[in-house]
Amino acid sequence: MSLSLNEYIWQHRSDASLQRVAPLLLGVAQACSQIASAVRNAALNHASGAAGTDNIQGEAQQKLDVISNDIMVAATQELARVLASEEVEQVIAGNPTADLALVFDPLDGSSNLDVNISVGTIFSILSAPQGGSDEAVCLQSGTRQLCAGYALYGPATMLVITTGMGVNGFTYQEETGLFVLTHPDLRIAPQAQEFAINASNQRHWEQPIQAYIADCLEGRDGVRERDFNMRWVASMVAEVHRILLRGGVFLYPADSRAKTRNGKLRLLYEANPMAMLVEAAGGAASTGQMRLLAIEPTELHQRVPVILGAKDEVALIEGYFNQGNSKYGLAADTSGGISMRQAHPPSHQTLFETIFN
Repeated sequence: MSLSLNEYIWQHRSDASLQRVAPLLLGVAQACSQIASAVRNAALNHASGAAGTDNIQGEAQQKLDVISNDIMVAATQELARVLASEEVEQVIAGNPTADLALVFDPLDGSSNLDVNISVGTIFSILSAPQGGSDEAVCLQSGTRQLCAGYALYGPATMLVITTGMGVNGFTYQEETGLFVLTHPDLRIAPQAQEFAINASNQRHWEQPIQAYIADCLEGRDGVRERDFNMRWVASMVAEVHRILLRGGVFLYPADSRAKTRNGKLRLLYEANPMAMLVEAAGGAASTGQMRLLAIEPTELHQRVPVILGAKDEVALIEGYFNQGNSKYGLAADTSGGISMRQAHPPSHQTLFETIFN
C-alpha cells in the first residue's frame, strides 16, 4: 500500500531535516490541494483571466495568481516566521516565534491558464534564526535550503519534494484528500536527448547558447552524432517535471534584451528550489558559468540565467561558455549584463571539437 505524505513523514521520523520542516511542508501541501481545486474550477467560478493588476516584475497578474498567493499565505503564515512571494514586493510577516522561512511562486506558468496547460506552485523552506531582518532571512544561497518542491496541476495533481537526499513524488488522491507516494526516488539520467528552450528568442541569445543549440539541431549529422528533440511548454514546473521523469535539459538563458540581460527566472522563487530538486535527483543546475545554488542573493526578486537537468549535458553547456569566454570575448558589461560582442567565432564543429576532444 502506498504511503500518504503524513505516513511518509512518520516513517522517516529519524530524519531530523524532514521532521524540522514537516509542519510547514504539510501546510504547503494543504495549500497546494486548495490551489489545485481553484485552478480546476476557475472557469466555473469566473476566476479565470487577467486580474487587471501587475506584480512587482511588471507582469500582468492573472486572477488565479492572486487567489493562489492568498491561499498559500493563509495556510502557512502561522507556521513560518516570514514569507516571500513572487507576487508581492516585500516580505510578509508570519509567526515571530517560528524558525523557518517560506519563499514561493504561487502559480508558475499562469499565462497558460486560459489554454488549459499545466501550471504549478514552486516553494523553498529556509532556516530563519532569530535576529536580523525578515528580508535578510530570505536572502540565503540555495545551498542553505532545508526543503524544496513544487506542485504540478495537470491531469493529476502531484507534489514533488526533497530535503536534499533524494526526490519523491506524491499524487493527490481526490477520494481521501491525501497526497500519496507514487514516484519514489526520482533520478535524472546523466545524458540527454531532449532540450527545452524558447527558440523564438534565438537571435537574442549569447553565442555559447547559439552554438550549443545549433549543434543539437544538426543531430546525428553533426558533432553530437545523435538526434535531439526540442520541447517548450512555457511552464517551468511542467518542464522540470518532464526532466525528472524522462530526462533532458532545460535552458532559460540571459540574452541581449534589456529586461532579460541578467536572466528571466527568479533566483529565490524558481531557480533555487528547482536546482535543489534537480541536484538531489542526480542532475546539475548552472547559470552556464557557475552553480546556481552557490549564488548569494542580493535582492528578493533577483533574476538569473538557468540551465538545469542531465548532469553531463549541463557540464557540456558550461564548456561552451568556458570556451566562449576566451574565443568570443564575452564579458560582463558595467551594468552587470552580458556583452554580446563576438570576433568571428569559429565554426560550431571546431568549437565542439576544441572543447571536448
